[in-house]
Amino acid sequence: MITACAVDDLPIGESTRISGEVAIAVFNADGEFYAIDDTCSHQDASLSEGWLEGCLVECPLHAASFDLRTGVPTCLPAKKAVRTYPVVVRDGVIYVDTGSREAVA
Repeated sequence: MITACAVDDLPIGESTRISGEVAIAVFNADGEFYAIDDTCSHQDASLSEGWLEGCLVECPLHAASFDLRTGVPTCLPAKKAVRTYPVVVRDGVIYVDTGSREAVA
């Protein structure tokens, strides 16, 4: 597990990016925390810089939208899902379970 940030540092409707071999975006969607690959599957764009509405994030480059719960795109031009990661909140800190993948906060 890697540390993303403190719960207080990620207000509702905001996101943060964790750098690493594979960058991860962590979102606070109406008080629920989600983590997905930060790079849009359509083209290299940071999803953490996208627009969040409910459990959907819109890519800032070409407006592809992804469901944070599943990673599945909900509209074109993206056709391929992004990876999702389990999120754990413990003692006011958000952690992302990357399994065997390495990421650095």
